[in-house]
Amino acid sequence: MSDIFTKNKRSEIMAAVKATETKPEIVIRKFLFSKGFRYRKNVKLLPGKPDVVLSKYNTVIFINGCFWHGHNNCEASTLPKSGIEYWSKKIGSNITRDKKNITELKRLGWKVIIVWECQYKKLIEETKSKLIKLILKS
Repeated sequence: MSDIFTKNKRSEIMAAVKATETKPEIVIRKFLFSKGFRYRKNVKLLPGKPDVVLSKYNTVIFINGCFWHGHNNCEASTLPKSGIEYWSKKIGSNITRDKKNITELKRLGWKVIIVWECQYKKLIEETKSKLIKLILKS
């Protein structure tokens, strides 16, 4: 099955995909700020440039897109029918890089929390205290 868009149009669409300041990131940061947590965004000095860094709690939070980071057993992480080899390699390298960054952060003494795109609404709406407990957990 071929793409319904031209190569140029597909390139334009993919270029519009945001790497930072996504809706899940903004919602989670606003929630944390409203609860009194102060943080830094996308700290370049840390492996993986975490989306949220809570230095006081030695905790980092990654807000991952299910497709781009290969979320297991998630509908949103299904690979496209065309270019399977390309996408498998791309998502596989993202997963490998994420694991390396998480291992390095833990080695440096950071607690790592991953919030998946498909989970953020449920996390924020139904279990707000869950995120706070993860941060405060020693």
